[in-house]
Amino acid sequence: MKIYKRIFLFCTLLVVFTGIFVPPVAEGISIKKEEELSREFLSVVFRYYKVIDALIVVNYINDLGQKILSAFPSQPFKYHFYVIKDDSLNAFASPAGHIFVNSGLIQAMESEEELAGVISHEIAHASLRHLSRKIERSKKTNKLTLAGMAAGVLLGLGGAGDAAGAVIMGSAAAGQASALAYSRDNEAEADQVGLEYLNRAGYSAKGLLVVMKKMRGKEWFDSSVIPTYMRTHPAPEERMVNIDTWIAKHEQVQTNFDPYPFQRTRTWLVASYGDKQAALTQFQADITRNRKNSLAHFGYSLSLARKGNYDDAIDQMKKALEINAFEPYFIIDLGRIYFLAGRYPEALNILVSLESLAPKHPRRLYYLGRTQMKMGKYHDAIDAFEKTIRLYPKYTSAYQYLGVSYGKLDKLSYAHYYLGIYNKRIANLKNADFHLQRALAMMNDPGKRDEIEKMLGEVHLKRAQLRKGSRH
Repeated sequence: MKIYKRIFLFCTLLVVFTGIFVPPVAEGISIKKEEELSREFLSVVFRYYKVIDALIVVNYINDLGQKILSAFPSQPFKYHFYVIKDDSLNAFASPAGHIFVNSGLIQAMESEEELAGVISHEIAHASLRHLSRKIERSKKTNKLTLAGMAAGVLLGLGGAGDAAGAVIMGSAAAGQASALAYSRDNEAEADQVGLEYLNRAGYSAKGLLVVMKKMRGKEWFDSSVIPTYMRTHPAPEERMVNIDTWIAKHEQVQTNFDPYPFQRTRTWLVASYGDKQAALTQFQADITRNRKNSLAHFGYSLSLARKGNYDDAIDQMKKALEINAFEPYFIIDLGRIYFLAGRYPEALNILVSLESLAPKHPRRLYYLGRTQMKMGKYHDAIDAFEKTIRLYPKYTSAYQYLGVSYGKLDKLSYAHYYLGIYNKRIANLKNADFHLQRALAMMNDPGKRDEIEKMLGEVHLKRAQLRKGSRH
């Protein structure tokens, strides 16, 4: 029997020390309940924050997230990855595998390796079901309250600004909410698991260490602006020491990834959402250092357009295309800037020419429709906008211009229908009610009538809830 015990002990140690141990499924609320809770959680996040829907960001963050996720064991739920428009340095995982990264955090990074480290850590939190386990212990609180509490905690207990504070105050006291914050043990476990699978995905753990040092540096630089990531992810000094030790003992990885997709996405975020003057200064300096840097010209062009300097923006985008002629994002934004400049024939030529290179890109189709509207080509505009929402139903403003285009052709049932959808999506419930009622009165399509009646029911329910809430 001793020989069998020795074999068992050897195999156990082998499993542990070779890193092939798969973490057991953590206890917590059921997967079904966690997915239900995640829907409530998402409604809170989407209510208070802008989730960036530009494909240059959406495609990149999901491609990277799925690449890292593929190194993890099989998961009980489907993962989704998002970037929130917010300057604070934060990232968090909601119940049921929804991973969020703030745009400000990505803008503070210099390499995909840094972002990969953060995402792997958040996947580890979700896969270990840390939040689920804490929620399971909070038996006294109902699902809706917990969703608000969790969102408030992860958005920074007020550190992310007024929105997070509103979430907390609207759901529970901060003292109760803090029970859902990650513990040091949670962080240590997420680091250990996250670093292991980060390496398997082909990234060094040094990226996560770099990010944490930047965040800690920001806190020491200005103690009144503590990064929210540090609030939701405690004990940074201890974690940095442990990560450094882990790297020295365990890391054996040769990194191999293309830096361009990250740099392209970061450039777009800095140009689109960073400080306007700081972005201009940064891209000017990048161009001075290297005039063959296509992304520097791209970012400079977007920054100039953001300030209304369309002629110089067009010149800079052309310079970017001289260096990288087949980058569809450059060409699409060139067409968009021509549109913003009121140079509609040129915008039309650019956007039509992209049919073979980017036939299904919603940003191209949307600005193609906008351009066609300006040129009085309403039938063509309707075709472009309908393709946009078919391919990308979340493109909210496309519904507005689709409704206006139908109105220009005196097709009022469809004009009111799409304007009703648009107003419902932007939560202008009074206008949504008006347009949907008109659409219902005029619409002959039975399928559309069923949709309208359903939407009207949702609008009326929401308006009643708001009226009730205002009386309390």
